Amino acid sequence: MKKSVLFFFFMLAVALSAAAKTDGQTYPEVNGIKMVNQWIFDRVHCGTDYTNNVICNQRARTATMDQGIIYVARSEEKMVVVGNDTIMQSVIHRFSAADGSQLEDLPLTLDGAPYGRFLGVASIGKDSFHHIWVAPMTSNLQQYIPVYMVNTETGELTLVVEMDKGDAPQRTDYLDVIGDLTLEEAECNIMTVSGSTADPGFPTLYRMHADQGGDWEGGFDGDPYMDIINFYPETKTGFSLAPVIKMIEGPDEDSRYSGEMFYIDCFDTAPVIYDFSGSVIDSFEDVAPELWPQSTPNGCIEFKLDDRNFFVYVRADMNGNGHGCQANICELGEGQALAGMTKYWEVPADSLGKVNDSGLRVHCFAVEYGTDSEGNEEVTLFTFKAYNGMAVYKIGRNVSGGENPGIPGDVNGDGEVNIADVNALIDQILSGAVQASGDVNGDGEVNIADVNAVIDMILNS
Repeated sequence: MKKSVLFFFFMLAVALSAAAKTDGQTYPEVNGIKMVNQWIFDRVHCGTDYTNNVICNQRARTATMDQGIIYVARSEEKMVVVGNDTIMQSVIHRFSAADGSQLEDLPLTLDGAPYGRFLGVASIGKDSFHHIWVAPMTSNLQQYIPVYMVNTETGELTLVVEMDKGDAPQRTDYLDVIGDLTLEEAECNIMTVSGSTADPGFPTLYRMHADQGGDWEGGFDGDPYMDIINFYPETKTGFSLAPVIKMIEGPDEDSRYSGEMFYIDCFDTAPVIYDFSGSVIDSFEDVAPELWPQSTPNGCIEFKLDDRNFFVYVRADMNGNGHGCQANICELGEGQALAGMTKYWEVPADSLGKVNDSGLRVHCFAVEYGTDSEGNEEVTLFTFKAYNGMAVYKIGRNVSGGENPGIPGDVNGDGEVNIADVNALIDQILSGAVQASGDVNGDGEVNIADVNAVIDMILNS
């Protein structure tokens, strides 16, 4: 009877638990480089812990990482009554990049009032000097794209610039920023790509530029927009659903924040590198077929480690054949070319999730650099897919952590066997996302018998 009471108590309590886990995977060392998962918070590994969380929402579309904190932007979340008006305030949810624990929220305000614009924080990111910014989705009826800097102590927004669409106003979704938004320490460039809900889309890029200490102006020799005329494949004539752009750091101090080359990742192709003139510099044309992305995802980032250049891009969205919401991590080929790149890993090895997110193609990445206790370089990689989950990985020569300790009954991998493991196991059963750690009694199945086995361990310890 005691076991039954405990079981049903835990069944009721499981919906209240919320904790990140590890992905339980072992990633092979490649060319002297190791990778480990620090934590994961997603559908596949965390079940209802994740799906009951406020960030599991189709309005929580983008996220970034800076100085050890994860920022997840959710539009129109919190109902606030101001006078006779009801405002659906946008909120930024924060998590520790070290362990995934949830931190204090940032309800956003503008000019002292709740910020409640429609899809007001569709895009969130960081500049090169640790400033967090947000921007709304804009339609073809809106002439300007406001870009706001976020006070990460108070949630107050400050307007940085309104990007003018000139004579070619089209829909915009996701932006990128390189340099210093405050213009105190460096120049700054902001870019976005026009999008369309139908093919063939539009060829228009929008860009604003300011020199250090200068004023904002159109980023194409004074013009605020430019139409691309070269595409890959050549049959393309525009960018359709929710394209993303990612500027590449220049090779020296003079060009570091110029954004002269950039990736565009679009609904119906793989990432393509363009230069400031709009010419195609590199593409997946000569990339091995097995490395091509599936199912039209959008998102990529570069990073460097031990003088090697790496490229991270989405392998597939939730519809991928065996690759739901996963990313490839590759070392670029000779001359930093996409052709000849070498795949190191696919993360997570068993997916973040495969649930339809209403067509949100964007997949977010962020990286931070650091050193281990012996002074070796290491990279922290953050991956986020709306409505499916997020995770943090460490990459380097001597990285460690995130491994499952392998204690029988330690379902959640925290090195102890207690009530939290019963909750984790029930969560696996209810969600259908079972893992090897859940087979406590070793019969090849994960079910109520395993729950009772964990309870026995706790009662008899």
